[in-house]
Amino acid sequence: MPDTASPAMPRLNERAPDFEAPTTHGVKTLDDYKGKWLVLFSHPADFTPVCTTEFMAFAQAAAEFKTLNTELLGLSIDSIFSHIAWEKNIKDNFGVEITFPIIADLNMKVANAYGMIQPGASDTSAVRATFIIDPEGVLRAMVYYPMSNGRSIPEFVRLVKALQTSDANKVATPAGWQPGEPVIVPPPATAADAAKRLAEGYECKDWYYCTKTL
Repeated sequence: MPDTASPAMPRLNERAPDFEAPTTHGVKTLDDYKGKWLVLFSHPADFTPVCTTEFMAFAQAAAEFKTLNTELLGLSIDSIFSHIAWEKNIKDNFGVEITFPIIADLNMKVANAYGMIQPGASDTSAVRATFIIDPEGVLRAMVYYPMSNGRSIPEFVRLVKALQTSDANKVATPAGWQPGEPVIVPPPATAADAAKRLAEGYECKDWYYCTKTL
């Protein structure tokens, strides 16, 4: 029987759990993605309707992710043969080609390491979990969805853009931020800095909330 024991959950801003796993593009490891951003995402099972819509949406966004130096890597607790057959089924029935690799996690090793197995949802399937890992292998974001509802892939594109903008400019981004919109300047760390903030040339509502345009 597969080992379904729940290890410690991965944590933001720490090294993402290492893995070495068979995929539809050969064996992949976390280190294979060093220097690139990685969106690792799980789905409950091949040949299921919600998962099919998600995989098509990820495939249709793959070119935009590429422009962001970001790779896609899917996962489910199904075999390589099942993945290949499902990819062909999607192409034949929907005209969408799946160009990214899919991990065959039959022993649930990767799913357990990333906390993808949620006993309250399913004992044997990975829930809809998405992990964004930076070029240094650090886990920067993770989102879990219920079995019944598909993800919004444009939100993950937006989130990668926001993370990259924050890293490059040492800023934060407001709710729903899109490239070209104002970003949030880090708030002052001392009372003296707060007293000077309103005169520093930013667009400010108050000393703690100031924005600028990049």
